[in-house]
Amino acid sequence: MPSITAESTPAAARESIRAGAWSAVTTGLCAGYVQANLAVLPGELADEFAEFCRQNPQPLPLLEATEPGVADRLRVAPHADLRTDLPKYRVHRHGIVESEVDSVRELWRDDFVAFLLGCSFSAEERLLAAGVRLRHLETGGNVPMFRTSLRCRPVGRFHGPVVVSMRAIRRSEVDRAVAVTAELPFAHGAPLHVGDPAEIGIADPSTPDWGDPMPLEADELPVFWACGVTPQAVLAEVRPELAITHAPGCMFLTDLRVADLAAGR
Repeated sequence: MPSITAESTPAAARESIRAGAWSAVTTGLCAGYVQANLAVLPGELADEFAEFCRQNPQPLPLLEATEPGVADRLRVAPHADLRTDLPKYRVHRHGIVESEVDSVRELWRDDFVAFLLGCSFSAEERLLAAGVRLRHLETGGNVPMFRTSLRCRPVGRFHGPVVVSMRAIRRSEVDRAVAVTAELPFAHGAPLHVGDPAEIGIADPSTPDWGDPMPLEADELPVFWACGVTPQAVLAEVRPELAITHAPGCMFLTDLRVADLAAGR
């Protein structure tokens, strides 16, 4: 089965993923389509988490929440299956990552509610079109992601740090990157921070909590966007008995077009 590329349709990409032909990160794939982070929780936590998303729309831009037990018939991808169609999943028990798997069909429960959250990967085609260099795409790596000292607004049992993704952006292109992403709130919107990582509690930018390191070149600044790995940092504090997420960088490829959401359609 052919590799997934920027030109692939989400349906074809999900078919490859479901068949086990792709287990890598999804940055740069299916250009023009919305990618989504995944968080799956027991039903008794679902209402609180939905409100947590509403109260924290930049790190947790909610695209869709399923009915309990439903893993398919999605509004964002009607023919997809959340149990099999992500390249890699993480299984969390009591806040600890127990395993990383390529399917969660065996773990799925009738009370599970799945939340699909916007991802900054959805903005990358527009950034490239605007002339913003994205060096992680050139190297085929994942973006570095960090826990910060910024805190989500707490709701009920949910609380925790905001996670950010970092991209090394040329100084001359930072304003352009800010303007482009500000138009895409469903993909985390404008950066939360530009410049000194220590100002948001990142002690060592060379050792990300998730993803790959991205050493800065002389003409670059670190630019930090809110990140949909935030729920995984939250789970480590809230410690539910069982939860499922995407593995960082391994997103769900939806059928939604970036242009349609940007236009409010």
